[in-house]
Amino acid sequence: MSTLQNRPNTALLVIDVQNGVVEGAHQRDAVVANVASLVEKARRERVPVVWVQHSDKGLARGSDKWQIVPELSPGQAEPLVEKNYGDSFEDTTLETVLSGLGVGRLVVVGAQTDMCVRSTLHGAFVRGYDATLVKDAHTTEDLTAWGAPPPDQVIAHTNLYWTDQRAPGRTAGTVETNKVDFGAAS
Repeated sequence: MSTLQNRPNTALLVIDVQNGVVEGAHQRDAVVANVASLVEKARRERVPVVWVQHSDKGLARGSDKWQIVPELSPGQAEPLVEKNYGDSFEDTTLETVLSGLGVGRLVVVGAQTDMCVRSTLHGAFVRGYDATLVKDAHTTEDLTAWGAPPPDQVIAHTNLYWTDQRAPGRTAGTVETNKVDFGAAS
């Protein structure tokens, strides 16, 4: 399905579920709980869980805001990719990590919907990955003061357009947390 050669595996990609990113985010607790349940499911099924952690001037490396939320804990053997840009592939080790794991399909969760999640979805897709967005396991903050739609509408719109994303040789789509199948493309 993906256009990547010899990459039959799927990984759960957890993007920026950090204190400073999700504090005050839309349905924060429900989204974090859904992410946690998917991390548990992936671990049970021996599916790689790859963590992404953002840093910048507002999320200083090592600060409390930079830390992954206390409800989630990356396993010692689980890769953690640090990034400074929206697209988790940009100037990071993510491609090397995924290649080493034989991953050609990503199941994507995290924050923020309209920034890093969206950038990473598109970055994965153009690089040849199949990319499934878990529609109830991503969130964003309220940016209406800067002209953005309310968070629930940003999330709904992202789910809508990712459901019908198409490109030759790749699959995209959305799925609810309770219907995630790490073995099947969307």
